[in-house]
Amino acid sequence: MWEGGGCRVFLLALALFLALQTPASAEKKACGYLITLLMHPHRSSCANLIIGLTCFQVLYKLDAIHGIVAHIDDVFMPRLQQLTGVLGVIQDTLVDLHTTHSWDFLSLASNGQATSAWASDGEFGVWPESESFRDDDLPNVPSRWRGTCDRGNDPTFRCNKKLIGARFFSKGIQLLSSLSNGTQPNSEDSSSPRDYEGHGTHTLSTAGGAFVPDAGVLGRGKGRAAGGSPRARVAAYKACFASGCSGVDVLAAIVAAVADGVDVISLSLGSPASDYLTDLIAIGTFFAVQKGVTVVAAAGNSGPGPSTLSNVAPWMFTVGASATDRSFPAYVNFGGNIIEGQSVANSTLPLGQAYPIISGEQANAPNQATANSTLCLPDSLDPAKVEGKIVVCVGGRGRAAKGLAVKQAGGVGMVLCNDVSFGDTVFVDPHLIPAAHCSYSQCEQLFNYLRDTDNPSGFITTTDVKFGVKPAPKMAAFSSRGPNPITPQILKPDVTAPGVSIIAAYTGAISPSAQPSPFDDRRVPYNVMSGTSMSCPHVSGIVGLLKTKYPSWSPAMIKSAIMTTATVGASDGNPIRDQTGAAATPFSYGSGHVDPVRALDPGLVYDTTLVDYANFLCSLKLRQDPLPSLPVNLPIKLSLPMFDGAAGNPCTCSNGSSFRPEDLNYPSITVPCLTGSTSVKRRVKNVGAKASSYSVTAIEHPTGIKVAVEPDKLSLGVGEEKEFTVKLDVVDSAAAANYVFGSIEWSDGLHRVRSPVVAKTTCG
Repeated sequence: MWEGGGCRVFLLALALFLALQTPASAEKKACGYLITLLMHPHRSSCANLIIGLTCFQVLYKLDAIHGIVAHIDDVFMPRLQQLTGVLGVIQDTLVDLHTTHSWDFLSLASNGQATSAWASDGEFGVWPESESFRDDDLPNVPSRWRGTCDRGNDPTFRCNKKLIGARFFSKGIQLLSSLSNGTQPNSEDSSSPRDYEGHGTHTLSTAGGAFVPDAGVLGRGKGRAAGGSPRARVAAYKACFASGCSGVDVLAAIVAAVADGVDVISLSLGSPASDYLTDLIAIGTFFAVQKGVTVVAAAGNSGPGPSTLSNVAPWMFTVGASATDRSFPAYVNFGGNIIEGQSVANSTLPLGQAYPIISGEQANAPNQATANSTLCLPDSLDPAKVEGKIVVCVGGRGRAAKGLAVKQAGGVGMVLCNDVSFGDTVFVDPHLIPAAHCSYSQCEQLFNYLRDTDNPSGFITTTDVKFGVKPAPKMAAFSSRGPNPITPQILKPDVTAPGVSIIAAYTGAISPSAQPSPFDDRRVPYNVMSGTSMSCPHVSGIVGLLKTKYPSWSPAMIKSAIMTTATVGASDGNPIRDQTGAAATPFSYGSGHVDPVRALDPGLVYDTTLVDYANFLCSLKLRQDPLPSLPVNLPIKLSLPMFDGAAGNPCTCSNGSSFRPEDLNYPSITVPCLTGSTSVKRRVKNVGAKASSYSVTAIEHPTGIKVAVEPDKLSLGVGEEKEFTVKLDVVDSAAAANYVFGSIEWSDGLHRVRSPVVAKTTCG
């Protein structure tokens, strides 16, 4: 929290800990559904509804959204939707979880020291003993904070004037695990807000951690650690555990956080995108946005394939991941050649002493498929073949576990080579043995050497951190891509931010490699991690800065400021690239890479109101028919009470409305299935310090599409809002058969307000 402007900003880190690959939903058992029951606010009560039903257990009462979370007998499931007052029945699903130099890269610091942009900051279970959460020089907690520090069964857990709140939500995951015969969270983990996996502490400190000097990992990458909003008050809401994350726990945590008074919710988690009326995260976050809380969410780590995104609802601020200009070099020397990878392993092979090198494919253990040993999976390597050698493994996931497999087989080092899907995206990991993670293109040289050499040998060395690596930013291969699988008219992700090899605070409960004792007994106060879970809190911290400077701005205005000031160029003067080295597209980076300094003075913003969102929802052909018994020619009510208007009255949808999803007042424009020509409407508001005249100074026409803006000049007083139309005409249908990309840009000579334009002429 920053006191200078008199505005206090709270950030929330929600559903922390451990990235998991878990089933999409729980298996049905006798007496076996965990559901969220959504009620009409004026026609029935949840308590009366469940009287007489057998085998039920109420887990959470969510009065703020007229909901109840319960375990219900499967016999009664078909009857619930027909009962008076029931507006929705949603079965629970499991959810996946998706730094020192990165703030220099974003120009909020210079050589680790705060720049002027940081002089007006605002401000993210958790490892409360971390230096990143000390409360030096902070005044008492503001009276508007309504949260609590629920220590659960952990008497050592303490909050302070920095970490002002902590809660945990585990009822859903415990029941889901029971229904699906899954692994139950251990009682220590499920009964306290403490971080036992590292994910929560890392993301929370990235968003709002305090200034900490000399933070690094295993002696490397040392610098002044800080979150994006380093003087923020932060709170942690734990809804994920080693056994997974329940959607109802996440929903309950969101509702509680809003009630406690948070200003920003940072969601480093997600599940496969689904209809907005059945997506518990979409429902919960819409409720939060209605209450003025900005929600920042990770795009997911399922890239680089198309339509792999999570968290695609337009009211969420969806963030992809990209690499910065910092590397941790680890060099592989072989046959007179040197290739460069990355690692923060705190050991290195003796300089100049060569060791035999063997590929994992050649080192397969008896009765093990070469496909397993190529990936260096556990127990796949033959110690007789590996002892005393450097092993070359393949694959960009489970990297520390591959090193453990090599170590257990007697190997002295590992070269980890990307396959083609991971391309040039390499990660920094605290490996257990000397190691180097190298790109696909560099490893081709090494594999050629292994194939052509009778007795291959080499060694691995490391040097200190290297800065100024070009090109940067560069998209991470794992970062999930568009198009939006639910509403392709809304471009997602919204932006990209640093998410590769990010150094931030870490738990003291486990090792930096996350391998258990006795394989790794190391403990570190700071660790390096990668994922959209890391890029998400970068943007959350930036949101905190804007919320402090502009406390009256809506979540949509804050999102717009960051989107329209984002950049699409890299440090080498070329466009941002993807993992293959080719030019990336808005389906990778959205509006571009965040530029927090420019976002603090955006000039114009697109303000998406609750009425806009209601019209958007009404325009969709929702998979869940809200009220199927009504005649089709009558107006209908949206089925879920959290989609109500600000006054608490249900939004009315008219079948005669001409509103289309692409007409949502969003900072980007996407028109799939474009035939002939079409026009979309947008509104912009002048948030500058004076009246200004803006002109369309640049139009990048998508291939095969002509774009025109009418009017192309706008004169706006301070706070004034005006509408304009963007017309798209097809000039070459075949050239635009697949998605094509362009942009429009407004300027008053000082500000640049850019919006991407995406279109295609084919449907489906």
